[in-house]
Amino acid sequence: MKRLFSILAITLMVAFGTANATTIANTSTAVTTVTTMTQDEAPAAELSFHQNLKKRFIEGGAGFMGIVLLCLILGLAIAIERIIFLNLSTTNTKKLAQSVEDALSSGGIEAAKEVCRNTKGPIASIYYQGLDRTDEGIEAAEKAVVAYGGVQMGQLEKNVSWISLFIALAPMLGFMGTVIGMIQAFDKIEAAGDMQPSLVAGGIKVALLTTVFGLVVAIILQIFYNYIIAKIDSIVNDMEDASITLMDLLIKHKK
Repeated sequence: MKRLFSILAITLMVAFGTANATTIANTSTAVTTVTTMTQDEAPAAELSFHQNLKKRFIEGGAGFMGIVLLCLILGLAIAIERIIFLNLSTTNTKKLAQSVEDALSSGGIEAAKEVCRNTKGPIASIYYQGLDRTDEGIEAAEKAVVAYGGVQMGQLEKNVSWISLFIALAPMLGFMGTVIGMIQAFDKIEAAGDMQPSLVAGGIKVALLTTVFGLVVAIILQIFYNYIIAKIDSIVNDMEDASITLMDLLIKHKK
């Protein structure tokens, strides 16, 4: 999945770069004829995807582009770690509930606790905490389940806020690069005392490239973030259903 979204990022950035190059080429064609094309423009069209991406990255400036790239790397690292953790935390709730019910019927509380110990995931941990407090009464078991459920929810949401930070930070850095590029362009106009396209082209290019790269990073991380939030919500719903099922099993076992 990491490779998939890396390819997506490269494709989007190259697409933006290609669109920008096409716009410039069309404008140049409207002013000049095909026979006046310079030799410097021909090799630019022959650049590969990786070369074009590297060229655009360097043109955007190492300062801001490097920070935006760091946001992407850190955000992807946290997102992938969370996805792996959440997938490992997913439990077949119905199968676990049936196993606990069978263990309660055949071996009592200790057998049910052993089933929970041998099962991974927060739902099995919640079951164990509830079963461990059964001797103190149903109310004590219910309080233990609720309290430990909050602890497990905190573990599921760990470090997710950092991803949202990088989602917000990447485009803001891009916009800051845009503002700085425009300031540099106007500084050149002021120094020259004349409005010439060649004076402002460099600053405007930096401005556009930093904005594009910042938005691409935010889009990639937003996709991961939404998937993680949806996965957390699914696990939390399973935890709530499992808690109700456990209470019903304990009440049935007490009778």
